[in-house]
Amino acid sequence: MWGLFGPEVLERITVVSPHFDDAVMGAGYLLLSHPATTVITVLAGRPPAYPDEVSPWDAAGGFQKGDDVVAVRREEDLAALAVLGSEHLWLEFPDHQYLSVEQRPTPEQVAPVLAEAITASRATAVFLPMGIANPDHVLSHDAGLLARESLGDRPGAPAWFCYEDQGYKHLPGLLAWRISKLFRSGLWPTPAIVPVTLDTERKTSALMEYTSQIPPLDQDHLLRERIDANVPEQYWRLAPPPPGWEALYDA
Repeated sequence: MWGLFGPEVLERITVVSPHFDDAVMGAGYLLLSHPATTVITVLAGRPPAYPDEVSPWDAAGGFQKGDDVVAVRREEDLAALAVLGSEHLWLEFPDHQYLSVEQRPTPEQVAPVLAEAITASRATAVFLPMGIANPDHVLSHDAGLLARESLGDRPGAPAWFCYEDQGYKHLPGLLAWRISKLFRSGLWPTPAIVPVTLDTERKTSALMEYTSQIPPLDQDHLLRERIDANVPEQYWRLAPPPPGWEALYDA
């Protein structure tokens, strides 16, 4: 029975997405397979001011100085999530590329806002990004774990999972590093048996709605190669170890 859980766990699914497209890339099959899904995008806010020089990522997406990038990307997000039948919640934290290191939000600042959004979504299951490589992904993961702590294990609290960051999970060792870190924290990440429909055409159609993101994703993350290879989605259950298994920490 390891890896299995009752259907009530997936009654209302919430996926936490660092950026507008990450949930669809890393959990698109999950979103399209279940009727009550919500995507919370953490870095969905406008910056205080866009930089004087367009960032390389935005430039690759066709943006120019003076463009309201977030407005365009929100419209893309609405179109993509409509393909999958998912609801959206946008948090007002800006993408790290628009902020100095000192201006960037911390997990402690994001966590209470994220916890409130998760509660509002009435989630029975929450899927966080593994949170590797990109500062916004790490932030979203860390804030998600803090939100989990604040919501606790009370009756009615959601089950918690991670999904693999599609743009970064192929970087050498980083996914293993995250899994090891979770294991050592007492949240044993275990591959979960989550029923999904492998509707590649529908997932790809949703991804293609992120029009401005396709060129930089092709350029930096081999998007087309990953689509052609049908790279699988994997979901990991986060939960304490079974009683008596703690000795494996020292094995």
